[in-house]
Amino acid sequence: MQAASIRNWLKPLVFTPLHPQWLLSNSKKRTGTWIGQNAGGVVLDIGCADQWVNEYIPENCQYISLDYPMTGGKMYGSRPALFADAARLPLQDGVVDTILMLEVLEHLRTPVCAIAEVARVLKPGGVLLLTVPFLYPVHDAPHDYQRPTCYGLLRDLERAGLIVEPPTPTLGSAETAALLCNLALGGMYSTALTKRHPALLLLPLLSLMVPLINIGGRVLGRMLPSWPALTAGYSVKAYKK
Repeated sequence: MQAASIRNWLKPLVFTPLHPQWLLSNSKKRTGTWIGQNAGGVVLDIGCADQWVNEYIPENCQYISLDYPMTGGKMYGSRPALFADAARLPLQDGVVDTILMLEVLEHLRTPVCAIAEVARVLKPGGVLLLTVPFLYPVHDAPHDYQRPTCYGLLRDLERAGLIVEPPTPTLGSAETAALLCNLALGGMYSTALTKRHPALLLLPLLSLMVPLINIGGRVLGRMLPSWPALTAGYSVKAYKK
């Protein structure tokens, strides 16, 4: 069995503690609800992939999907309205009301240039809704370049002339620690599978550890105050002056 086959086998379990990423299982719905509450007018979705967010966009909005040919087209089979580089948007100044950048910034070679482009095409008073991982494994390799801190996000967005609300952590510290532990276990087992390592015999133990870690992280997260320095990622809302 290949690693991809294991991921497909685990997919139906994503909303149960048996899945290594169970603690993130509702993140897409939370992000979609947040966008539905804040998006308006012309909505540009940069790095749209399969355009999943479109179902959360209010009906009175005009949704424009955009992705990069190499990653969006070849890796995800994306079919956006526009193929373009986020650092060189094919749009005039001040024509967009809302820009979405959902788990995109870490994949950009020149994120500061992309943020400057966002500021350029936003209308005055327009809003940027951005999510980005902080503590999360490398993914979509080799197109994974950075993990900004909340302070780095504030610096880069404010330098572009945007007014930034305080970033919101994706997960609390206990949940993040549990998520990282389970991701590490899953990654190590996937590597063992690829190399046909004797550690494959530990699958029954791994199957028991994952739900225990998930539930332990959830319980501790509700019992203890979160440590702001440790989170899986951030959601950020910023405005153009």
